Amino acid sequence: MSRHRTLRTKVRRGIAGWPITIIGVVALLVLGWFGWRWIGDVVDQRAAVQAGDCNEGPATLKVAATPSVADAVRQVAQAWSAQRPVVYDHCIGVEVLASDSEVVLEGLTNTWDEEKLGSRPHAWVTDSAVWANRLAAQRQSMIGSPPESIATSPVVLAMPQEAADAVQAGPGFRWTDLTAMTSSATGWDRFGKAGWGAFKVAMPDPAVNPGTAMALEAALAGAGADPTGPVTADLLAQEPVKQAMAKLVAARPEQTTTSTWQAMAVLAANPAVGSVGFSAVPALEVDLYRHNTGAEDNRPAPATPLAGVAAQGVTPVADFPFTALSGEWVNEAQARAAQAFRTFLKAPEQRATLAAAGLRVEGVTERPSPAPGIAWAEVTEQLKPADAAATQQVAGAWATADNGQVVTVLVDTSKTMGEDGGDGRTRLEWVREALTGQANRAVSGSLGLWEFATGADGDKAYRELVPTGSVGAQRQSLLDAVGRLKPRGDDRPFTALIAAYEDVLADHRDGKRNRIVVITDGGADGDLSPADAKAHLEGLKVAGKDVGISVVALGGGADGPGLFQDITKAFGGGTVSVVEDGSGVDAALGQVLAGR
Repeated sequence: MSRHRTLRTKVRRGIAGWPITIIGVVALLVLGWFGWRWIGDVVDQRAAVQAGDCNEGPATLKVAATPSVADAVRQVAQAWSAQRPVVYDHCIGVEVLASDSEVVLEGLTNTWDEEKLGSRPHAWVTDSAVWANRLAAQRQSMIGSPPESIATSPVVLAMPQEAADAVQAGPGFRWTDLTAMTSSATGWDRFGKAGWGAFKVAMPDPAVNPGTAMALEAALAGAGADPTGPVTADLLAQEPVKQAMAKLVAARPEQTTTSTWQAMAVLAANPAVGSVGFSAVPALEVDLYRHNTGAEDNRPAPATPLAGVAAQGVTPVADFPFTALSGEWVNEAQARAAQAFRTFLKAPEQRATLAAAGLRVEGVTERPSPAPGIAWAEVTEQLKPADAAATQQVAGAWATADNGQVVTVLVDTSKTMGEDGGDGRTRLEWVREALTGQANRAVSGSLGLWEFATGADGDKAYRELVPTGSVGAQRQSLLDAVGRLKPRGDDRPFTALIAAYEDVLADHRDGKRNRIVVITDGGADGDLSPADAKAHLEGLKVAGKDVGISVVALGGGADGPGLFQDITKAFGGGTVSVVEDGSGVDAALGQVLAGR
C-alpha cells in the first residue's frame, strides 16, 4: 500500500519536462528577436553614416582660402569628403575657393559679386589674423567662431642671392634694425658693401600685404621698450615709435610695387643689387617657396630663385587662421560643418598635407624638397602679434604717415550718442577715445573735425570744429575739440555730409587722397532721404577731384549698410563699418584710414 501511495504521490506532484522545454525555446526566440532588432538598428545606423544616408539632402560647405594655402586645404577637403561626413542629416560636400584675402574682405563687408566669386563662403582661411581682425573691425557679427590657427609661416626677407649672401656673411639682420638699415644712405656698409649705397626694402601697402604688415609691427616693437611686442595703441603714440614710423615711410624706394608678389617677380627678373631701386621685400616663407617653385597660379618658376633670409632674434609669424563665418547665408548645418572641418584640418594626417605645401605645422618636421632658396631656419623667438585694434592702427598710421591723406571726420553728436556704448561708457565717450588716439598716433597727414546734430551751430545742424589741416600743426586743437564733443539734438547726417563735401571740394588737395569719414549711430531724423542725399552729392561732383566717403556705424540701432551703403559705393569705393558697441570704434577707424 505504501508503495502504491508513494507512486501515486510522485505522479500527482511531478511536472512534465516538455512544457519547460517549450517555454525555454520561446524565451530564447523572443530574446533573439529583440537582440536581432537591436543589432540591426546599430548596423543600420552605422551603415547610414558610412553610406552618407542624409535625410535632409546634401549641403555644401564653401571655404574661401588665401592662395598660399588653398591647394592644401582643397586636398584636405577631398580627404574629408571621402569619409562622407553627415551633419544634421545633411551629406556635406566641401568647395574651396582660392581668393585673395582683400577680395573676400571687400565682398563680405560691401557687395559680394556672385557672378565673379560664386556664393558667399561659410568659412575663411587667411594667411594672417590681420584679415580676421579687419573683418571684426567692420562686421563683428560675421565672425562665427574665434579664428584658430591651422599652420604658420615666418616672415623672411626675400632677396636675390648676391644680396642675400652679403647679409648672411655679415652680422645678419634683425627686424628691429629695419628702421636704421633702410633710413641710412649707406645702409649696405654694415654688410661690408660700401659701394652698394642705401639698403632699400620694398614695403608694399601693409593694409593688403601681411608680410609688410608684420615686418612693420616687428620694426615698431623694436623702437619700444620690449622688442618681443606686442604693438599696442599706447605704443604707437610714443614719440620714438612715431619717429620710427616716419623714417620707414621716408625710406620707401621711389620705385615700389603694390604687392609682395610683384616685388618678388621684379627682383627675380633683375637680380643685380640696386637695379630696380630696392634689394629686398618682406615675404611669408610659404609665399617665397611658392614663388620659387612656380606654384602660384601655375606660373613658371623663375630662372634664378630668390633667397629667403631669416632674421635673427624676434620674428613675426603668420598664423593662417580658420574662421567660421556667420550670417543669413550660413545655416546651422554649415556652421557645424565648418567646425568639424576645422577639427579635421588639424588632425595628424592632414597636418602632413599642409606641411607638404610649404607651411609649418606643429608636430611635423618634414619639409618640402626641393625648396630652392628656402633654408627653413628655426624660429627661436616669435613676435607677439598686435590685437585687432592695434593691427588696424598700424596700417592706418602707415597710410597717413606719408602725408598722402587728407581726412575730414564728421562725428554724430545726437542725443542717442549719449546712450550706453558698452562697458558702462557712452557711445560718444568711445568715439572721443578713438579720435584722441588717432590724433596722438598720427605722424603726418591732414585731419579735420566736424560735428552734426540739430543745434550744433544755431540753425545749422553741423559745425566745423577744426579745419582740415596738418595734424602736426594742429594736434592740440584737435584734441581739445574732441574733448568738447557732447550729445545734443537729432541726427542730421546727410545735411552735414553735403556741407562737408562742398568744403572738401573747395579745398581739394591734388595728388593726395581726399576723404570724408562719418562716425554715427545711425538714423537720419527729419533729414534728407539717402536717395536724395546721394543725388545731391552726385550733382556736386567735379571731374578730377575725387572724394571718398566711408562710414563707421555703431550701436544696436545702427542702420549703416542700409542707410549709407549706396553713397559710400558711389564715392571713392568707400566702406561701411558696423561695430556692435563703442569698443570697436578705434579698430574700425583704423581700418577705414588704412583702406586704399
